[in-house]
Amino acid sequence: MGQRNKDSRWVMVDQVKSPEAATTQRITIAEYQMLPETNLPMQLIDGEVIMAPSPEFPHQKTVTKLTLTVGGIVNGGELCIAPMDVYLDEINAVQPDLFWVSAENDHCKLVEGYWYGAPDFVIEVLSPSTARLDRSKKFKLYEKYGVCEYWMVDPAAQFIEVWQLVDQKFVQLGVFGPDEQFQSAVLGQVIELKTIFS
Repeated sequence: MGQRNKDSRWVMVDQVKSPEAATTQRITIAEYQMLPETNLPMQLIDGEVIMAPSPEFPHQKTVTKLTLTVGGIVNGGELCIAPMDVYLDEINAVQPDLFWVSAENDHCKLVEGYWYGAPDFVIEVLSPSTARLDRSKKFKLYEKYGVCEYWMVDPAAQFIEVWQLVDQKFVQLGVFGPDEQFQSAVLGQVIELKTIFS
């Protein structure tokens, strides 16, 4: 793919294999949107294009279970799964594994098929190639732009780390295992984890 395209930026992006590796040239959202489509997860973080390998089956199985669980709870709004860009500012476009935008959310808007602004709720399923990014830069972006609740789900270790926004800062609600439950402030319901990790 990179060899057929004469755009040097795409050649550079196509060679990125992990979140730690990224383009040296910073680009904007407008330039990011002009890049050719790819079947690999691709995000723009602080102006750097970041790609990761395609997810493995345990990751996708967990995303499916989470989608069914959350989808059975939410009323109204929009529930979306990756790959779907969420544009936070001029140099940051993230692709959460799962996110929800409530009908009352007035700062996350669907414009010409793309989301601009922070969703109410975000889930990232951790994998070896993405965990560092999910825990660092994306965590800070979600906090900065006002995601109300953020779950980091580890299918290998079988836990969910839950963060809720309090006074514009993430506060950890807890780390919960397969036999536990917790109250989601955003979803307004107790979440039983046994079905997610079964």
